[in-house]
Amino acid sequence: MPAIDFAQVFIAFIVLLFSLTVHETAHAWTADRLGDPTARLAGRVSLNPMVHADLIGTVLFPLLSLVGGIPLIGWAKPVPVNLGRLRRGRTDYVLVAAAGPASNLLLALVAAAVMAVMPWESLLTGSRDVATPLFTLLSRALTLNVLLAVFNMLPIPPLDGGNVLAGLLPRPMAMRYDALVRPYGFMLLYALMLTRGFEVLVDAPARFILSWLR
Repeated sequence: MPAIDFAQVFIAFIVLLFSLTVHETAHAWTADRLGDPTARLAGRVSLNPMVHADLIGTVLFPLLSLVGGIPLIGWAKPVPVNLGRLRRGRTDYVLVAAAGPASNLLLALVAAAVMAVMPWESLLTGSRDVATPLFTLLSRALTLNVLLAVFNMLPIPPLDGGNVLAGLLPRPMAMRYDALVRPYGFMLLYALMLTRGFEVLVDAPARFILSWLR
């Protein structure tokens, strides 16, 4: 069994924690701006990771993924949204659901922009103790946030992509789709992660996006 690089595990975990926090805050902030204060009143419009953290999805599962070398994907507590309080109902709900993945793409763009303008060659030769962890952190942030965005837009409830699809479909079709797929959502996701489905549906699109950002 290969030795575990705890420094790399720590950096990856911090990046994931921050990325999930921004993701859930984006959901909560968007819902509040569109007329539903439920998440704000619950304290979810916050960059405090403890507000959003889920013991299994934010801590245990990601750490096991990092140590075991399987794809690093986690989740946080779902943001409560009252569809009836959104000004445009299902239309606004699509925007609320899409806000999370959009925030991850924005974080990826910021990481890519910083990596593009930093003089890495001079930094790495002059102060490796500072430059190497910073480069690693930004590289992790870029890759992980693209992966989170693509993964969350899979049209499988409870992922954001499933909620976006449900908001776009005519109501009868959306209800039928939700009833058929949502009960098996986590089973489908685990099946994807343990088969080549993850590589085809997540890794391949993520690599394509990353090829434009690097």
